[in-house]
Amino acid sequence: TDFIAQYYEKHPDITVTFRLMTRREIWESLENNRIDLAVMYLPDDSIKNWKPYESRKIFDEELLYLHHGAKLEGKKRISFEQTANYPWVSYPSDYFLSHLLGETYKNQLVTMPDPVARFTTPYQLAKFSNMTHVNTALPSSFYGAHKDDIEAEASQFKPGIHFELSFVYRRGKDQIPRIAGFLDQFKEYLDEKDYFARISATRGRL
Repeated sequence: TDFIAQYYEKHPDITVTFRLMTRREIWESLENNRIDLAVMYLPDDSIKNWKPYESRKIFDEELLYLHHGAKLEGKKRISFEQTANYPWVSYPSDYFLSHLLGETYKNQLVTMPDPVARFTTPYQLAKFSNMTHVNTALPSSFYGAHKDDIEAEASQFKPGIHFELSFVYRRGKDQIPRIAGFLDQFKEYLDEKDYFARISATRGRL
């Protein structure tokens, strides 16, 4: 939102519309040219044919395990086996991070615990975790921006869960002047101050 406000001041003739979509809606909209750019987590194995698409990384991300209670206290890294017997709250099953967690647990030969509840936003997950002391998993960027208001302790998974936030668009779309200008200006915006520094400076309460 801060970037778009700055972008609008320089380009008041261009209207930017944001929409929240599921992964399926994003890919359908990109395929049918209903949206110019998607902002999404990668790698996304739900799309098999990448030839029509390109991506531009915004930043690298990591999923952290947020936990309550003495048994895991002080542990910098926590194995998947150690998380298996604790209740937790997670994302809906068709969300990228829920899918990523499921695949990682499967690769570690550990049965992922069933969530006691599911929410679509990290704000809801963190608030529910605060109120119930149920564990959860959140992106490190969100935790960094809100850790003063999060009661749970954060640890890395062992092995770590890494992914990236990226712009995704149809091949050649970045050659269109308005799209190229938007992407270049966003890069300049992050070159001035990186993403993590910006979200840390604008911490909001849960």
